[in-house]
Amino acid sequence: MSADPLHRAGAPPRTPTNPPPNGPGTTPIEVRRSTRRRRTVSAYREGDRTVVLIPARMSEAEEQRWVSVMLAKLAAQESKRVLGDAELAERAERLSGQYFEGRARPTSVRWVTNQNTRWGSCTPSEGSIRLSHRLQGMPEYVVDYVLLHELAHLLVPGHGPRFWRLLEAYPRTERAKGYLEGVVAADRLPHVPGARSE
Repeated sequence: MSADPLHRAGAPPRTPTNPPPNGPGTTPIEVRRSTRRRRTVSAYREGDRTVVLIPARMSEAEEQRWVSVMLAKLAAQESKRVLGDAELAERAERLSGQYFEGRARPTSVRWVTNQNTRWGSCTPSEGSIRLSHRLQGMPEYVVDYVLLHELAHLLVPGHGPRFWRLLEAYPRTERAKGYLEGVVAADRLPHVPGARSE
């Protein structure tokens, strides 16, 4: 059975709504105020949640502003991190355990450079998953979505209702699909040649 592409015929339509902060499709945000902190603000991921540490004296408006700033910084840091094949396989195993009760067990998970029209592919008969190198540098939640998409194919072939029900467990499915659709749309935009210097 040949590997299938993401986002071709059979995918349900994407809803054009933007989820509110801390709403469906986003990770929960926990703000921790500290009397010891005077000026510094920091943030980190803790499982599926984002923790933002701020000084106790900050106003609500300052808190909201700093949460936005720190979320953007975390996303930028994560987009620069590139996983190796071994880390990618570990990540797939963790995601399978978290969302599919460990039922999806690939025999191999690796990056490939020969997939320019697909984000990922899966050959269920071999248990192999391949992700396009074009995903490297994209936000982690996008890579996780593509991994989960391919892991789901180890359990359900095709893109029928059972397949999409599996992916509903991942809270950032719609956001990741929207991100990938945006990348595809941007690739289709005409390139404007740069102005010549005289």
